[in-house]
Amino acid sequence: MRRAGIVLVIALALAAGACSSSAHKPAASKPAAAPPAYYLALGDSLSVGVQPDTAGTSVETSAGYADQLYAALKPSHPTLRLVKLGCPGETTDTMIGGGICHYQGGSQLAAAAAFLRAHRGRVSLITLDIGANDVEQCSSSPDLAQLATCTKDFQHATTNLATILRRVKAAAPAVRIVAMNYYLPALAEWRNGLTGHVVAWLAEKLAVSYNNMLDKAYRAAGVKIANVFGAFDTTNFGDQAGGLPRNVALVCRWTWECAAPPRGPNQHANPAGYQVIARTFQQILGPNGLGSSRPAGLR
Repeated sequence: MRRAGIVLVIALALAAGACSSSAHKPAASKPAAAPPAYYLALGDSLSVGVQPDTAGTSVETSAGYADQLYAALKPSHPTLRLVKLGCPGETTDTMIGGGICHYQGGSQLAAAAAFLRAHRGRVSLITLDIGANDVEQCSSSPDLAQLATCTKDFQHATTNLATILRRVKAAAPAVRIVAMNYYLPALAEWRNGLTGHVVAWLAEKLAVSYNNMLDKAYRAAGVKIANVFGAFDTTNFGDQAGGLPRNVALVCRWTWECAAPPRGPNQHANPAGYQVIARTFQQILGPNGLGSSRPAGLR
C-alpha cells in the first residue's frame, strides 16, 4: 500500500506540474507588422490630380496619375503608402523657394528632402513632374506674340530642374526616381482656323525643344523619363482622328482643353488622360513594378 501511495503522489505531482506549465505557457507572439514603404509624388498640379469641377473650378482629386499608379502598385506591395507633396501652379522657382503652397521648411523641395531624410531606407519610388508652369504661355492657349518670347524661360527652368534633382538625389541617393515630360494643351488651338493652325504648329515646335531640354536634364541626373509627350503623340499632325490631326484629337480626348464651358477649356488631364500618364510611368517601372516588396535601400 505504501509503494502504491508513493506512486500515486508522484503521478499527481507530475500532473499538477503539467497543468501549471500549460497554464503559464506564453501565447505565441504575432509576427511584427512590416514597416510601411513610401511612394513620394512631387511636382505641380498633375502630381496632385487637379481637374475642373462642374463649375469650372480647378480642384484637387484622387484620380490623378500618382493615385492611379499607386493603385496599380499597391496589390503587389501591400505596405506601400502614397505621399503627395505636389502643389498646383508650382514652377521650378517656387518648388525651390516656395511661395504658392505652404510647407514646413518653406518649399516643396525642402519638405521633400526632410521627408526623404526622415524615412531613409523606406522610400521605394519618387515621381516628378515640374516645369510646365514655367512656360505656360507656350503650352496652354498662346498667341503668336507670346510664342515669340517664351523660349527665354526654357534655360532658366532646366537650370532650376538640375538643382531640384541634385537636392532630391542627395537626400535619397538609392531611391528610384521617374520623371515625366509633358503633353501640349496648346494643340487645341488648331480648331480655331488658320491662325489656330499656325499657333498649334509653332507651339509643337517649341514643345519639342523644351521637352528635349527637360529630358537632357533628367538623363544627366540619371533619372528615368516617362515619355508622356510621346504617349500623347504630340508631333503627329499627319494622321487623322475624328476630322482632326491625331495629336489634336488626343489632347481633346485626354484633357479638358476642348471641353465646353464651364469645365473647359482647362489644360489638366481628365481621368482617362491621367490613366495614360500612369501607364507611361508603369512602362518605365517594368512588369515587376517596384521589383520587390522591399523598399529601395534595403535590397
